[in-house]
Amino acid sequence: MARRVLVVEDEADLATTCARLLRWQGCDVVCADSRQAALWAIHTEPFALVITDLRLPDGDGLDVVRAARRIPTPTPVIVFTAFVSESSRRAALEAGASEYLGKPFSVDAFRAVVGRTLPPAPAA
Repeated sequence: MARRVLVVEDEADLATTCARLLRWQGCDVVCADSRQAALWAIHTEPFALVITDLRLPDGDGLDVVRAARRIPTPTPVIVFTAFVSESSRRAALEAGASEYLGKPFSVDAFRAVVGRTLPPAPAA
């Protein structure tokens, strides 16, 4: 059974790239391009991992982090942002993010962060 990952990113090219990399790692990927779509997805289906941009067109990616961490089975979250700062890193981790990644990032950096954060697949 593939692990489901939610990618929350409003830049279509980056969302597609992340989805492709995750599929190569054997994941089933759902993409959301807004805070509202991400919150709806988190509350309607289970995910093994959420990856969210910090700045979304309709709000703050930290709301996505908090929602993923408050559901009955808390989901690990990776936050990425083009606006890297110590204060945004601290805010993401305090909200419950497992990892923080600056954009742009390399394929190797993305795979490493996902590898550290994505729970192991359940035994068949």
